[in-house]
Amino acid sequence: MGKIVGGFWMPHDPVMFVAPNAPPQSQRNAVWGAFEQCAQRLAQLAPTSVIIVGCDHYILFGTQCLPRYVIGIGDVDGPIDRLPGLERGTVLNQEKLAGHIDEHGETMGIDWTVARSFTVDHSFSIPHQLVVKPAQSILGCELPSIPVYLSCGVDPYISLQRAADLGRQIRAAVESFDADERVVIIGSGGISHWVGTAEMGRVAEDFDQEILTHGVNGDLQALCAYSDEEILRRAGNGAMEIRNFACAMAAVANPTGEVVAYEAVPAWVTGLGFLQLFAGEEKS
Repeated sequence: MGKIVGGFWMPHDPVMFVAPNAPPQSQRNAVWGAFEQCAQRLAQLAPTSVIIVGCDHYILFGTQCLPRYVIGIGDVDGPIDRLPGLERGTVLNQEKLAGHIDEHGETMGIDWTVARSFTVDHSFSIPHQLVVKPAQSILGCELPSIPVYLSCGVDPYISLQRAADLGRQIRAAVESFDADERVVIIGSGGISHWVGTAEMGRVAEDFDQEILTHGVNGDLQALCAYSDEEILRRAGNGAMEIRNFACAMAAVANPTGEVVAYEAVPAWVTGLGFLQLFAGEEKS
């Protein structure tokens, strides 16, 4: 029997790699340091595998096919996008668990789109390379990592409620797995940011703090209550990535959270939030 032993929210800001020296030194140190803290915290959970919930940025999928949600069940490599300092390579997948999540989904009305060969983008690779790989070094073993991708880059967006449904199904699948698997799930996304619009570079710190408060409180209902219109108006098209947060939160049983760090970084065009999700005791 497996268990989701905890989770994280963290950003995947590519501008950090393109313009690493753009923000003040104090902010740079805070953000890079937050990734290091998350790596240490991940290692402390003694996981045997990791699930990273990311999203397409119109890089992997285009007008010919826009799946609402995808799980990689076979070979994984990436990132497909080239960023300075972000190395492309193969990623060890936990194929048996990924396949079980897919098969189990049918029992809960979740029809996964599956990728038997999958090239990820930076939404997977940044947390994998900055958090999972350092955790591997601490633990002295490789952590197989399963990619899950939700449609939150361009419409049609997966709904927040459906993202939460996926998280609950992932948890149920892990708990029904026939191996003693300890899984950590990462919701990868920025909070407020505007991508490719006139408002690019704006950060809505009030919205970001609101989202982090929902994470601290483990309030999935509040996180899933936002309309697309409100998110776009208050926090930009990039903030649609809070769907990844909802999926990760729903996968953790009775969660509460702790903010690891938050920085509003206009020079990196994003509100960057880091939060750890703790699993609570099951309620009778």
